[in-house]
Amino acid sequence: MNNYKDLIVWKKSIDLAVSVYKTTRTFPKSEQFGLTSQLQRAATSIAANIAEGAGRNSDKEFVHFLSIALGSLYETETDLIVAQLIGYISIDLMNELSLTIAEIDRMIRALQKSKS
Repeated sequence: MNNYKDLIVWKKSIDLAVSVYKTTRTFPKSEQFGLTSQLQRAATSIAANIAEGAGRNSDKEFVHFLSIALGSLYETETDLIVAQLIGYISIDLMNELSLTIAEIDRMIRALQKSKS
């Protein structure tokens, strides 16, 4: 699997990262090195790990990197929940992002299963 850019899950992960970057633009400046940075790194890591795994030499390695991508996905979701609870994002936006996260979760798990 060398052309990770053809994977729908990679594309959706990129879209999620872009949404996170746009969302964190509205966070207070005091969060620049806290929640903003953490969220951006976690969200970007999802697609990055899918890409890195796809570039590896075996399905076993790919599945390993998909597991790391799942960890980053859950970290992103957790940080978004915190952001919503402290009033940085609306419940409507949180619900929208949660749907995207759930879809990416299902897609990564299906890809793992197909490679195992």
